[in-house]
Amino acid sequence: MANSPQSKKRARQNERRLAVNKARRSRIRTFLRKVEEAIASGDKDAATSALRAAQPELMRGVTKGVFHKNTAARKMSRLSARVKALG
Repeated sequence: MANSPQSKKRARQNERRLAVNKARRSRIRTFLRKVEEAIASGDKDAATSALRAAQPELMRGVTKGVFHKNTAARKMSRLSARVKALG
């Protein structure tokens, strides 16, 4: 349990950051899911446009500290390879 004023403040800040980061992570996952659904449907145009929309969101997650840079790069690389492989 937080006892000192500083640790109490830190606990409050951590709760706020957790809520913000959870919302960011959820938003990014939604964009990635749209790309996955477009790939699954086999629609290359929809998958390409969904990927273009997902890229800045994923990179924004990196700058905000939600994802590691290499994690985002790996996700983008794998998704773009799958979109490229569509007929």
